[in-house]
Amino acid sequence: MNLTTLPLKSRPRWRLPLIGLVVLGLAGGGWTVMQAQSKASATQTAKPDSKAPAKEPVYELASADVTAIESRPLAMSLPLSGSLMPVAQATVRSKVSGLVHESGMREGTTVHEGDVLVRLDQADLKARLQQQQAALDEAQAKLQLAQKNEYNSYMLLTQKYISQTSYDSTSNAVDLAKAAVKSASAMVDIARIALNDSTVRAPISGIVSKRHVQAGDKVAPDMPVYTIVSLNELTLEAQVPTTEIPRVKVGQEVRFKVEGYAGRQFNGKVARINPTSELGSRSTIVYIAVANGDGALHGGMFAKGTITTEHSDDAPVVPVAALRDVNGQQVVYEVVNGKVVARNVTIGLRNEDEGYAQVTDGLSPGANVIVAKLEGVKPGAKVKLAVPTSATPAAKPAMLARG
Repeated sequence: MNLTTLPLKSRPRWRLPLIGLVVLGLAGGGWTVMQAQSKASATQTAKPDSKAPAKEPVYELASADVTAIESRPLAMSLPLSGSLMPVAQATVRSKVSGLVHESGMREGTTVHEGDVLVRLDQADLKARLQQQQAALDEAQAKLQLAQKNEYNSYMLLTQKYISQTSYDSTSNAVDLAKAAVKSASAMVDIARIALNDSTVRAPISGIVSKRHVQAGDKVAPDMPVYTIVSLNELTLEAQVPTTEIPRVKVGQEVRFKVEGYAGRQFNGKVARINPTSELGSRSTIVYIAVANGDGALHGGMFAKGTITTEHSDDAPVVPVAALRDVNGQQVVYEVVNGKVVARNVTIGLRNEDEGYAQVTDGLSPGANVIVAKLEGVKPGAKVKLAVPTSATPAAKPAMLARG
């Protein structure tokens, strides 16, 4: 039997690629599972951190952001300005005519009441006094003669040697002689006064501000010879707007400064208030009495200052910038043990010019309050007060503290 040799049946070619695909699929699936497990592990590791509470921020406040409350009086003031005028000022005038014999006091000289300022030539005045004195002597001699005649007439009347009419005539002559004596005596007094007035004396103590005559000048009655100013007390005439006059009262204290004394403050008190206002400026003049014992102030100086219209006793005062209006209530932010606490306060006197307000209730002296309006710094927030050092050139605004 002949056996025919048959060729071996060939294996299918598709098996090898299929096996390769299966191997690759198994490898990719294993890598995917490993990545998923790695992510799950990372997620589990991150979960405890995400559940941890966030750290609360701490705000560092600069020294300019916080102020310590102090207790002191608070005052309301009204600005003013005006000129200083002497209270006592005298223009000395001559009462008689004559030639100036002596006039030695110069401007700026201090004089006292009764000091001689001017002496006039007295020759003519002395002659007039002598003339009037002679007339008085004549009148007195006539009076004595009339009195003797009256006595003789009286004796004759009692003996009925003369009539009543004759006696009345002699008695009337006595009355006329007495009147003549009085008239002559008055003329003597006038002449004597004129002689005394030839010596002009200072009516007040003060300083000579103007000498109007010189030796050798001819003066007439009522002619000015000297002007004297007393600087012991001055009056500050200040103009105040009419709208502010209701705040001004007699006796209120005034503080002011003048040019040339920039570092010195002077005091005064409201003495009088003019009842009418100026037509042009619509302001009212307030007269302020100023004591000037040392003579530092002079008449005509320009002064600028304030009138204290209201004042309070010692009480805590807070900067107006620290006040916050919360639902119609005044509130300040106080720093207590590193935290911001809202305090309701009651405000009394308020001075917008100085920027302070009086606290009548709700705050004690020594408390630290925040004066700056800072975002994020609210009641309950943690804060840290910056410690000022000499190397710090200027205060910085609040910032988050590091660490």
